[in-house]
Amino acid sequence: MPRQRRAFVIAGCLLGVATVILLTAWRTTGFLSDLLLNVGSSVVLAAISYLIFDPLFEEARRARVQEHLSFDQQAFVSHLRRSRRHIRILDTWTILLEDRHRQATLDAVTAALRGGAVVQVLLLDPDCRAAHQRSEELEQQGVNVPAQIRTNLRHLSAFHAKLPVEERHRFQVRIYDASPSIQLYQWDDRGLISFFPVGKLSFNVSQLEVDMDSPWGAFVHARFEELWKHDQATVPLAQYWTITVVLRFQDADVAEIQAPYVVADGEHYVDCGKVRPGLPLTARVRLSRRTHQSTPQAFTLVEPADGDRATVARHFGEKYGRADGDRTILRLVPARLLRQSGSTR
Repeated sequence: MPRQRRAFVIAGCLLGVATVILLTAWRTTGFLSDLLLNVGSSVVLAAISYLIFDPLFEEARRARVQEHLSFDQQAFVSHLRRSRRHIRILDTWTILLEDRHRQATLDAVTAALRGGAVVQVLLLDPDCRAAHQRSEELEQQGVNVPAQIRTNLRHLSAFHAKLPVEERHRFQVRIYDASPSIQLYQWDDRGLISFFPVGKLSFNVSQLEVDMDSPWGAFVHARFEELWKHDQATVPLAQYWTITVVLRFQDADVAEIQAPYVVADGEHYVDCGKVRPGLPLTARVRLSRRTHQSTPQAFTLVEPADGDRATVARHFGEKYGRADGDRTILRLVPARLLRQSGSTR
């Protein structure tokens, strides 16, 4: 129940009690009547005082900021487990998914989802310039920021795939391509915020615990919403994880697959998995993750050059981890380029 509504309910109950007492006093005489009149008047005064002062106390509570010397992972996971409305995380990557914390974190998220909470995770795009710049800032700490983000995304993708169908839409992960400025860890109406110091991990600096309805909380919430809803700067994890490839033979569609992919030296490579083309196939693919209106382009699927195989395999390993089986990796070559090269021979 919202606090304002709860205040009116409590005040209404007090006034109801006061009315009963005053009516009883009116029907009695003597000492008991005087006593009930005094009690009833006091209850009325208490109800009016509650309505006047409760908003002031609530505003003071919201404005209060608690400072923590560092990010307390165990305390935050405990808050996660009890959350029933909103969980929001805005970061470059999160230590909550490191080996020593991951299972406790995912168990807490599972409990929150079962309780009806909506979980929104917003992490930095590991392939963007800002991720590499942040990695340079943390060079002395020995932190590879893109690698940390990719590891986080692998765990989040695997967790999402295991969720019951009815809960998947409430577990949302997006990646953003922008300069990281603010870190947010929110549970229901409370949140921890901090900034990204140069040369230091943001988890090891002061964290401000604020009410999300306070000016501090509203400011960070606005930044989160701005990134979350930005079509050009932010995409869902699913679009980062796979692209839709329509395989074609001659002029007919053969199959449509969700293919893992990487970009190496400006070239796009897809893993066709169990689909091992034995025929000269072409494909229709929409490459841009952030341009939803772009039309699919025509590509020819070719084997990677011998000198590129090791580099491409390394990129797939960094993004998706160790493969369960052999990968069928093919390079997407724009069909128009092959036609142009063929016309010049």
